[in-house]
Amino acid sequence: MAHRVYILMLFFIQILRTTGANTKVPAMIVFGDSSVDTGNNNFIPTIARCNFEPYGRDFPGGIPTGRFCNGRLSTDFLSESFGLKPTIPAYLDPAYSIADFATGVCFASSATGFDNATAGVLQVIPLWKELEFYKEYQRKLRAYLGVGKANKVIGEALYTVSLGTNDFIENYYAIPGGRQSQFTVQEYQDFLLGIAEDFLKKLYNLGARKISVTGIAPMGCLPVERTTDFMNNDYGCNEEHNNVALEFNGKMMSLLSKLNKELPGFRIVFADGYNILLDLIKKPSKFGFEVADMGCCGSGTFETGFLCTDLFTCTDANKFVFWDSVHPSEKANKIIANYLLTRYLKVFL
Repeated sequence: MAHRVYILMLFFIQILRTTGANTKVPAMIVFGDSSVDTGNNNFIPTIARCNFEPYGRDFPGGIPTGRFCNGRLSTDFLSESFGLKPTIPAYLDPAYSIADFATGVCFASSATGFDNATAGVLQVIPLWKELEFYKEYQRKLRAYLGVGKANKVIGEALYTVSLGTNDFIENYYAIPGGRQSQFTVQEYQDFLLGIAEDFLKKLYNLGARKISVTGIAPMGCLPVERTTDFMNNDYGCNEEHNNVALEFNGKMMSLLSKLNKELPGFRIVFADGYNILLDLIKKPSKFGFEVADMGCCGSGTFETGFLCTDLFTCTDANKFVFWDSVHPSEKANKIIANYLLTRYLKVFL
């Protein structure tokens, strides 16, 4: 009997060794667009902001933080699931210091993309600048924690990258004389993937080892897309745009597989949020929603950012898949986060 107990103890010790300290996530570091921006755009001169009511009305304290949501984002929920803070602070917010950022920081900027031209549409932070802020963060972290401890955080942190949707709906499809005149849609996908590959390799060279990349959402089903394309689809989803998203996501998965093989110690997971959001849209009642074709804010058909006001805004955002015409509600974000964690990110727990 004692021998069996001893064997069981060795077994559990081995489990702890392989799934404990080696996979612990001491911080979440976020790059991306409005799907994950926790307030950086509040501190740059752009109209792509939402630091006003009714945004944030279901956030703790009812504060409009700059999140394009009625409450928390998917990355906030993921941070909490990893035993970290329930909200991830924005790097440019002067209310926070390196002590706050040591366990999580967000460099994302609403309305940005992989393409610098996308960031230029509304004068927001381009991806290359997000990376420069991250380098600055590394210097501050080493000064705060010491080189050894900081390098450990940098190497064991989970990096999340959520980009790409704006490159199409805000740039490629919205500006016919721009990228459309330079690239076919497939060529533009490859152009973006080249930028993504360069960015991920730079993160690797800076010490990142655990990365989650979220692909493009079913952009053809966003309420704003339904509204602008109503002449063609009778307010249904724009399947052409959805197919472009699926094609891009497939190419991204191939790229990440290649990088996992090429870069020693690198672990990149494609955390595919396409299907779960599409499921919420197509089968809302399954998740306790009542409305999936329009947002809670305003008329729900075209408003986002400064166009989103209390006028006509719904009383209960939990009934809506979308908060405004582009962004999911807090309830939807929580469902998406739980799905990504259990389906893809549990490997980092």
